[in-house]
Amino acid sequence: MINLEVNELILEKNARKARENGVLIPTFKQMREPDKYVPQTIKERLRGVGLWDVNPLNLFRITWKNERKERGGLYSSVNFIELPKELTGVRARIICLIGKFFPTGCHKVGASFGCLVPRLVTGQFDATSQKAVWPSTGNYCRGGAFNSKLLACDSIAILPEGMSRERFEWLSGIAGEVIATPGTESNVKEIFDKTNELRATRNDVAIFNQFDEMGNYLWHYSVTGSAIAETFESAKRQGDAFAGVCLTSGSAGSLGCGDYLKQKYPTSRIAVGEALQCPTILNNGFGAHRIEGIGDKHIPWVHNVRNTDMAIAIDDNDAMALLRLFNEPAGKERLASAGVPRECIDSLPLMGISGISNALCAIKFAKYYELSERDVVATVLTDSSEMYQSRLAELRGEEGPYDASRAAGDFASSLRGIRTDNMLELTYPERKRVHNLKYYTWVEQQGKAAEELDAQWYDQENTFAGVQKQSEEIDALIERFNDMAGLAR
Repeated sequence: MINLEVNELILEKNARKARENGVLIPTFKQMREPDKYVPQTIKERLRGVGLWDVNPLNLFRITWKNERKERGGLYSSVNFIELPKELTGVRARIICLIGKFFPTGCHKVGASFGCLVPRLVTGQFDATSQKAVWPSTGNYCRGGAFNSKLLACDSIAILPEGMSRERFEWLSGIAGEVIATPGTESNVKEIFDKTNELRATRNDVAIFNQFDEMGNYLWHYSVTGSAIAETFESAKRQGDAFAGVCLTSGSAGSLGCGDYLKQKYPTSRIAVGEALQCPTILNNGFGAHRIEGIGDKHIPWVHNVRNTDMAIAIDDNDAMALLRLFNEPAGKERLASAGVPRECIDSLPLMGISGISNALCAIKFAKYYELSERDVVATVLTDSSEMYQSRLAELRGEEGPYDASRAAGDFASSLRGIRTDNMLELTYPERKRVHNLKYYTWVEQQGKAAEELDAQWYDQENTFAGVQKQSEEIDALIERFNDMAGLAR
């Protein structure tokens, strides 16, 4: 569970710094239902603030419900798109929550909030003397650096050197330090090694590791889970059923929403996706891949494997092909000729590479279970193609211009031709096998106790189920912090 023990001395220092910098912190309740619970005075001030502005008011835009405006927007219903059967080739309805309209253009700003704020409002992190360290395969360190800046904290971003140029360019103006580790998105151990080096050699750092911080899990359980449920309830037709949620595993935090959804819709399933080129869950495998934003060769500590129903591998060649199909003029023409509605075509750039992979997971899931038009599958578009323009340029250089012939081939093979291969229903023994893989990363390498690992499997009431109940307690601590800072009114 999340440690909520309070250090009053440091808490007072943090509250004083918040007062000096005009920082008011939103609650989980406000992130779930901002239009209802965010104070009117905050809403009025937000009208003059851009979505990506480094302004503490943007903490109140950590929600799935921002208006789709670059500046001055307030709140609406949950941002989502529905993928039509003309695109997916399946009868099931696939709904995709949109991450682009978070500050930074990615929902990871919420996950990093869930990790940072509990320690800030308990005084376990000293914002006046410590640097917040954000180990990541890309978007999480962007969200963490952004939140640190809003909260007037110093930050260190760690990410693989092979990530997209856009990430490094943006971080250079936000994070106090940027550290590039060897490899690409599958090289998570190298990130951990650098994190441990900082911990051992510097006394001014606090590590916020998304892969083992339960605040990541809780934010998605509470905020993303309720957003998906609300979207389903608003979009469902008579007779519709919620079939499940399909998400690739980066830190596995977003899979926390599946626990919420299975509690609300007990017949639904949770499917976890990974790259075929690095099939850690599917086949205890390893390798490298190009689905930026998901990390491999380990099972994140925050992944509730016991509650996961299926593993789905996605070929990164398909994800990269669809990045071009969805963004190049010839690709859009091919989609239009196949009968895909223009409104849908115009919305496809809302998908980044991991979002495309999530959509492919949902399509494979729908095909495997032979879902009907009365079944609804949910997924998340982590970020948008805006973060991958350099990758598109690289693909043009490697493969040449994107013409009608290539678009037709990608549409046929990487979208409509997607098969139900490289999928595994997780029986009890299979889940236990995947759970046991945590041992090698977290007990042997990262120093956790084997008893802690066993507790995740055998004592969920005091692990995952216990964390699920902590949002109200954290909200009370946030409200107390805001009162101490003298800004609540």
